[in-house]
Amino acid sequence: MRLLENKTALITGGSRGIGEGIALKFAEQGASIAFTYLSSDEKARALEAKLESLGVKAKGYKSDAGIYAAAEQLANDVVKEFGTIDICVNNAGISRDNLLLRLTQEQWDEVIQANLKSVYNLTKQVIRPMMKARSGSIINLSSIVGIKGNGGQSAYAASKAGIIGFTKSIAQEIGSRNIRCNAIAPGFIETDMTHYLKDGGAEKWFEKIPLGRFGKTEDVANAALYLASDMSLYVTGQVISVCGGMNT
Repeated sequence: MRLLENKTALITGGSRGIGEGIALKFAEQGASIAFTYLSSDEKARALEAKLESLGVKAKGYKSDAGIYAAAEQLANDVVKEFGTIDICVNNAGISRDNLLLRLTQEQWDEVIQANLKSVYNLTKQVIRPMMKARSGSIINLSSIVGIKGNGGQSAYAASKAGIIGFTKSIAQEIGSRNIRCNAIAPGFIETDMTHYLKDGGAEKWFEKIPLGRFGKTEDVANAALYLASDMSLYVTGQVISVCGGMNT
């Protein structure tokens, strides 16, 4: 039996990068997949078809989890379509890198809303069906930058550090209902958000990574699979760094 057979997973920002990698990994293990996206309907339909080819039900929702009403509607729509939400992966996020003196209020607010407020919005909604089922796994995507900080990324670091504090607090609130809440802190992962790092000379970045390479989306997806499955039934309130040893 596959690890996520008969489970339904909701993944924000699931149409590309780490989110897509997690969606595919979960589908391979039998989970039905609901995912969100913001822009390309064509990419969303293509991912639906790819997921369905793995023998699971899949549906993309054009929705912005950073908006409370949209998150509420999304959760209601997913429960109506799939029956429940067993796993929630809060993955959607953006970066607006700049030195603090150049960082505008609008850029700060944009990052906090997309990265942190979205986690509050959707977690609050999915807890309801999970409490009813007395079971569930919430996985929040933080970042190594949220642990260590990084010059020029104060907004991004603040949002990702906030996710860690939120995760640990929610784990304490909902543990008695058999709902787990954990975070993953990826390091440098090969996605369209990090391609510019390679363009700037990957070797200087590799010097900071004990394993000497960037990670792949599958590395993060494997950690998410562990946290989503019954293999981690006694794990909650934790932050798993998938960073090649940077957080050592």
